[in-house]
Amino acid sequence: MDHRIQNEILEAPDSLQINVRPGMPYPLGATWDGEGVNFAIFSENATKAVLCLFGSQEDSQENVKIEIEEVTHHIWHVYVQGIGPGQLYGYRFEGPYDPKAGHRFNHNKLVIDPYAKALSGSIDWDDSLFSYQTGSKEEDLSFSETDSAPHLPKSIVIDQNFDWENDRHPKIPYHDTIIYEAHVKGLTILHPGIPEEIRGTYAGIAHPEMIRYLQQLGITAIELMPVHHFVADRHLIEKGLTNYWGYNTLGFFAPEITYASDRENGNHVIEFKHMVKQLHAAGIEVILDVVYNHTAEGNHLGPTFSFKGTDNVSYYRLTEGDPHHYMDYTGTGNTLNTRLPYVLAMIMDSLRYWITDMHVDGFRFDLASTLARTLNDTDTLGSFFNIIHQDPIISQVKLIAEPWDINDDGYMVGKFPPGWAEWNDKYRDCVRDFWRGAESKLAEFSERFTGSPDLYQGDYRSPTASVNLVTAHDGFTLHDLVSYNKKHNEANGEDNKDGSNNNNSWNCGVEGPTDDPEITALRKKQKRNMLTTLFLSQGVPMLVAGDELGRTQGGNNNAYCQDNEISWINWEQADQKLLEFTKGLIWFSKKHPSFRRRRWFQGLPVKGSELDDIRWYLPEGTVMSDENWEYDFAKSMGIYLNGNGIRCVNYDGQKITDDSFYIIFNAHEQSLEYKLPADKCGLSWRKAIDTSDGFIGEGSEGFSKDNTVIVQGRSVLVMKYHLN
Repeated sequence: MDHRIQNEILEAPDSLQINVRPGMPYPLGATWDGEGVNFAIFSENATKAVLCLFGSQEDSQENVKIEIEEVTHHIWHVYVQGIGPGQLYGYRFEGPYDPKAGHRFNHNKLVIDPYAKALSGSIDWDDSLFSYQTGSKEEDLSFSETDSAPHLPKSIVIDQNFDWENDRHPKIPYHDTIIYEAHVKGLTILHPGIPEEIRGTYAGIAHPEMIRYLQQLGITAIELMPVHHFVADRHLIEKGLTNYWGYNTLGFFAPEITYASDRENGNHVIEFKHMVKQLHAAGIEVILDVVYNHTAEGNHLGPTFSFKGTDNVSYYRLTEGDPHHYMDYTGTGNTLNTRLPYVLAMIMDSLRYWITDMHVDGFRFDLASTLARTLNDTDTLGSFFNIIHQDPIISQVKLIAEPWDINDDGYMVGKFPPGWAEWNDKYRDCVRDFWRGAESKLAEFSERFTGSPDLYQGDYRSPTASVNLVTAHDGFTLHDLVSYNKKHNEANGEDNKDGSNNNNSWNCGVEGPTDDPEITALRKKQKRNMLTTLFLSQGVPMLVAGDELGRTQGGNNNAYCQDNEISWINWEQADQKLLEFTKGLIWFSKKHPSFRRRRWFQGLPVKGSELDDIRWYLPEGTVMSDENWEYDFAKSMGIYLNGNGIRCVNYDGQKITDDSFYIIFNAHEQSLEYKLPADKCGLSWRKAIDTSDGFIGEGSEGFSKDNTVIVQGRSVLVMKYHLN
């Protein structure tokens, strides 16, 4: 089909004195130099490109249309003198509209600059946003002549200057890192100590009240759920729901505007930078959860916002032999084609921008296996990883993979290259199973506790390759994990007839809320058990915001569409005892390098000691044999950590030593007697942590050579032997 743009170029209003020049092909996007703006955008298959300038977001028609005549290596570029920051713009492209061949150009559709640094608003859902006639029997083979400009956010020219003063990346080593996964809005929207006008925003996180809380909690990095400008799906909006989590990206360079208290003229960029600056001043890193595997434009029946209308075949992974449809490794309808150089370049440019201009400290890559796919398989040596590895900027920040995608063959836990950390869902499942009493071999629990060497040891990776988690945004909260066996997602429109428990949860005997004091006490203890396991395990612990406060989602295990009290943290109903226990745990692990090792345990004797760096014990005080590891019914063990066996030096070259610890995990319902290791007993043993009553500190009791300790049912007991 041939639908051509008219050559009419509108005259600029008298109030806008502009001068059009050829411009430069680099950098891509809109770049203001103090006198004007250089515009550059990639499209290999377009036959004509028009830059459209708007006076305001409410304008239904552009004030100025400028046909771009300069094309260098498929990059269309033009310089417009006389405009600057705050200028709204978009593009219209001419080219073939032939969906069966993969081409979807439609000049009636305004498109967002893929490199836009800010967008003016959110999508206003309308049929005009689709390149085809919605409702037509021909579906996307039909052609829409309705202008989409009134319903699409406009790209904004920004001033990239910002006074960072002496801001520096904290560069906290992985082994000292404690991650706090949080949602920008959900974290502060109900916080009574933050001014109402900035709750739920970047400014809310930057408020001294929130900064102080994060510091006192002891976390070192806040991992923000997606803040790239995203879209709330039409079907959710029509149901009165929304895309609360934000895994539906529209702009890879633009911060989400709804998380800003100041949304005028691109000021949300400044607000984001201020947030990062304040967190850095407090010694806290900022990690972004990023979604480079797909976009918000969906499948062949999805809307045209940006990439489809700019050059569909140059951005998306189309079905081999059938370019009418999209390869879908994400469950969202499309997959960005990281095999193509300009797509790879866009992702790398985006990552560098957030590091250099926005000063973020790392990224967690959603469905990272998708980015590794070549033709049909997942390739750990794919172009994406090779480029990142050699990039002098990106390779130096924290890189965390979600090591799977929608296809089973894309499951890559433990298979990412050196330099990457990974969300360890095997850790999550094992810890949950252990504490709910499921039959599981102690051998796996020992692997997870020691950093999952079965997954990560070798290929120059260390225990910190494992990001340990018991909960995440996706699934039950910690409170719900011990309160529900079934999902309760009625608010999402689900019937919840499926009685299976795919959350590895245990409700402790009653589904949901209860007044039974014994069940309530058990649930509190189970939360302490899992938190203690998390913060004493080797690897990088990740705490989900609100778990330390007893946050509940009412059994909803997939609250992606719930922008309401289901998802928000209710600070006034916080469990203060759980909060204090969590703080104590975090600071305990930060104080003791025994739980933050940079190198693997070797299981070998330490020089000058009869004990290995780690040793595993049975209740009677004997060392576990190979046979003991394989018992499915075994639900307890004692672990000795030798404080002289850390086998590392600090940055001053001094050997790192610590107190020695004896940790007893008891998932049995009944209490057990444990004899302390005979060759290390003495009056210097002190109780450090007891999850049965929430104790953290320096216990007063000492134990003689023949004494035993009583470990309560379903609890963790940590004994400390002071290093002389």
